[in-house]
This record gives sequence, C-alpha cells and structure tokens, in this order.
Amino acid sequence: MSRWIAGFRSAVISPDEQIKLAESRAFADQTVRQPLHLAGAGDRIRVRLTNRYGQQPLVIGAARVALRKNDDEIVAETDQPLLFEGGARVTIPAGAEAISDPVEGAVRQGTDLLLSLYLPEPTGLATFSHQPAEIAYVTSGNQVAAASSPLREEVPARFFVTGVDVHTADDAQVIVAFGDSWFEGVGTTLGANHRSVDYLNARLADGWAVNQGIAGNRLLRTEIGASGLDRFARDVLDVPGVTRVLLNFGINDLILGDMAGQPPATAAELIAGFTALAERAHAAGLTVHAATIGPYAGCVYPGMPIEETLPTRRAVNEWLRATEVFDAVFDVDAAVADPERPDFIRPEFDSGDGMHLNDAGAAAMAATIPVR
Repeated sequence: MSRWIAGFRSAVISPDEQIKLAESRAFADQTVRQPLHLAGAGDRIRVRLTNRYGQQPLVIGAARVALRKNDDEIVAETDQPLLFEGGARVTIPAGAEAISDPVEGAVRQGTDLLLSLYLPEPTGLATFSHQPAEIAYVTSGNQVAAASSPLREEVPARFFVTGVDVHTADDAQVIVAFGDSWFEGVGTTLGANHRSVDYLNARLADGWAVNQGIAGNRLLRTEIGASGLDRFARDVLDVPGVTRVLLNFGINDLILGDMAGQPPATAAELIAGFTALAERAHAAGLTVHAATIGPYAGCVYPGMPIEETLPTRRAVNEWLRATEVFDAVFDVDAAVADPERPDFIRPEFDSGDGMHLNDAGAAAMAATIPVR
C-alpha cells in the first residue's frame, strides 16, 4: 500500500526565547533558498511549511523546489512550483502550518533539494531551526525561479520549514533522532551533511532516520525549544512512518539553565524524564533507544557549571547502562570520551569547543547506534 512518510525533518524554535545561540531574523520582499537533505526516497514529495511561533500571518508569495546542483544553484530542468490547494500564494496564520500539494517526480535517499520561498511582506521574527549545520541563501526580491543568486547573503540557519514527506509504496521504516545538538550537527562541517544522523543513514539498509535535534534543547525545561517532554508528541509520535526513536539528551539540562539563572537538573529528575519518554514511546508501539550523556568537561564557554554537574552525568550514565526501560542503550560516552580524561572528549573527536563533536566524532557516535 502506498503512503506518505517523513523523508526529511527540521525541528524549529521560537525566535523570542530568552536564551539565544543564534540571532533571530525577519524578512520582507526577500527570497530564502534553503538546502534540504533528504533521508528518504519516494515517487513524489510534499513540503511542510510553518508559522508556528509567528506573531502575525506569514505570506508566501511564491515557492519552488528543485534538485540542487551546488551551493544555491538549481538543476534547472527539475525546477517546479509549490502549490497550496492549487494556488501559488498561501497565507499561513500565526501558530499554524501548511502542507504543499504533491510535487511529482521521484527523489532518492541522499538527494539535496533547494526550497525557494518568496516572502513579499514583512514576516516578523521567523520560526526557525537555529543550528542545522546548513546554509540558507537570502536575496532581495522574488528570485524563486533564478538559477542561482550571485548577490546573496549566507545565513547558517533554516527558516519556515519543518519537513518533507515522501510518497512511497515501500515498507520503509522511519527512525526519529530526537534530542539536542549532538543530533542537529553543531561542530560538524557546515553544509557537508556530516551530522551523526547522516552517518547513521549511511549504515541503514532498511529505512532511514530523520533529524529532530535542536541545539541547546533540554529534556526537562523549555528554552532552547520546547522541552523534550513537551515536544515528544509533535516531533516524534506525529511523524508519519515512525517506528523507532533515538534519544540524546542531558548535557543542556545540566549546564544550559545557568544562562537563565536556573539550577542544573538532578539525576533523579533526568531519570524520571527519560523513563517518561520510554513509557510514552512504548505505549505508542515504538522501539526506543537512548544515548549515554557525552563528556563536556572541556567546555570553553565561560560561566557554565561544569565541575559541579559532572557527578550527575556519571550517575545518570550508570543508570542508563543498567536500566531495562529502553529497548537498547547506545554508549556514546564510551565511544567519544578521552580514555585518559573520561569527562573530556577525545582530542581527535573534539570540534574545538570541548562539548561538541567534529565530523569524526559524529561518525563515531553514529557507529554506536543499533541499526535494528
């Protein structure tokens, strides 16, 4: 039986949060062209746009999608308009989403699409993915049909898009990688598709994984992004085709809250949060795998509560390695920690900031994840 399932996902945050790791943006009479790296394959696609955190209606004056040639250059013969109930223009109310009409044409796993959105009216601050390890290309005026845009601004973020669905008769299974920057890809080479989830997809023979990581995201508290507990229903359970979920949380619960004067999570709080997600996943019939909390003692960012939270990290990892609440635990910590200094990332895996993985580290993380 043919069906629509998730072929690409991009978890979004509000531009109005107190804790910011990237500047919020607004647009007016501009085109935003964005690469979307498909994990899934199908005989047609549809694109999901969002105004989830907007304060006013979002007007899309025109939208097109094409295969990517390189950078912001399209493969001209693949360029097609995106329509919404047959129309080229769509207004998305504040807090709402829009799904395009189907676009005919087969796409393969690993395909890069270029999505071009013309934003004719002031958008207000944009709902966005703030650290996607990818570049958006911004130009003035309506340039959705341009082959490329030489006078462009390059912005390392993604705006107004949450996903691409693929139509397939295949029985492919969708895995959701749900967590923080170690999934979203902070520290990996910009635009290279070297995130841990990309390396995982290279290992999968049956189905694919879509990326619902948010840099800075916490399991227990909102900011940055809705908490893992709060967004689980939307970003995991509502993903069409999902059969398995991978969890990677913990570092931000321990150290990020200090930026907003909040205390670190306790081991008991994290264990309760992980247990709650496992129970909700199993109740929905999903397989659930969880990662141990990676090392971060080398964090170069000042003011973080590092030393005082490391015992909590160790305690939660001991619980993760011993618990039976998950179907499996993948030991990221053991794979990337420095054997001589186990609270630090191995030098060859460190992106340079002491708390994020480079390309080699992302590959090492992916290698710990069970493929079934």
